[in-house]
Amino acid sequence: MDDVKDVWVDDKFLTELFGAHNEVLSDQERTRSQSRSHWTSAKNNRCDASSTSQKKSSTSTSQLEKPPPVEKTLLCTLEELYNGTKRKMKITRKIGKPDGKVEIETEILPVEVLPGWKKGTKITFQNKGDRLYGQLPQDLTFIIDVKPHDVYILEGNNLVVNQEIPLVDALAGTTIHLKTFDGRNLPIRVEEVVHPGHEIVIGNEGWPIRKEPGKKGSLKIKFDVTFPTRLSSSQRAAIRQIMGG
Repeated sequence: MDDVKDVWVDDKFLTELFGAHNEVLSDQERTRSQSRSHWTSAKNNRCDASSTSQKKSSTSTSQLEKPPPVEKTLLCTLEELYNGTKRKMKITRKIGKPDGKVEIETEILPVEVLPGWKKGTKITFQNKGDRLYGQLPQDLTFIIDVKPHDVYILEGNNLVVNQEIPLVDALAGTTIHLKTFDGRNLPIRVEEVVHPGHEIVIGNEGWPIRKEPGKKGSLKIKFDVTFPTRLSSSQRAAIRQIMGG
């Protein structure tokens, strides 16, 4: 019991104790506050730096020049354009590097040609052209061209056939047969007397009209007449008799 001491806590002690404790707490709060302030400032600085970097990147991209498209010819037959077709086109593009070197890249592009398209129709693939350093990627444009056909010529929405017939058929009549692009055999009866430059027009047998589904242009048959190079005396006499000359 002799070792036990009574501790008396007076107001002065409490004031000193809690005053010191409050000072410690105040110091700790200031330290935490300064730490939070420093962290917030650093965070804001990072955000500002990121935002500035993004703005610079966006501004830099917006200032890049968009070069004209790379143009390539897509050669089609009239049958392909009439019915539509799908192609797989192997293309190559140049890839520019910061060190000035240029690499070649290849790609297979699916190209769909729709029924009724014509020569000069353009099919554009965005950003599929060359990618040169310091420029925006080029677009790639296929421009349709047409192979000559043995029978048909396309004029506007009309299909034209230049048909040559002998004089006897021009006078006596005949039937010509045409194979259409959709695979039909089209018989055309010629009954009137045909002279050079004579024309027969058949509606809705021409080119598909893209803006009017189900409608087609006309089929025009323009005739030329071949004359015999020689006639015998008997043939001449027979012709005169028939013609009444």
